[in-house]
Amino acid sequence: MIDLKIENSELDVCSAIKAVNTPQCGAISIFIGITRENFNGNKIKTLFYEAYESMALNEMESITILVRQKWPEVVNIAIHHRIGEVKVGEPGVVIAASSPHRKHAQEAVSFILDRLKTTVPIFKKELFEDGSGEWKANVECSWKNNNKLNC
Repeated sequence: MIDLKIENSELDVCSAIKAVNTPQCGAISIFIGITRENFNGNKIKTLFYEAYESMALNEMESITILVRQKWPEVVNIAIHHRIGEVKVGEPGVVIAASSPHRKHAQEAVSFILDRLKTTVPIFKKELFEDGSGEWKANVECSWKNNNKLNC
């Protein structure tokens, strides 16, 4: 089963776990990306995410296809990403995968996160306590260096 979501409300970590849980699997690996309070010496008030939703969901689906090719042992995958305001301490992304054994689920979750940062059109702005803000470019972003789109 594949469970892909882009939501404008607080992410429910338990729903991602439930989406991948199955009796045939002995492992669920999960990554939860939380808004931190500091970055490069700046005090963060909140993050703001925007997405080209249909394209982002299509790319997320493409990632799951790659996962299934690399790790056919992975049974279920959940990728939930938040858009809109994400306050300090709240999750902005939840990725979960299940497999009979831990190694495949762990490797898949790591792969999904790396691909998510490089190919999915979701953009992040950091808003600082001093009132300033900055759109962030992921170092990993695949289109960053070709000057077509700044992410």
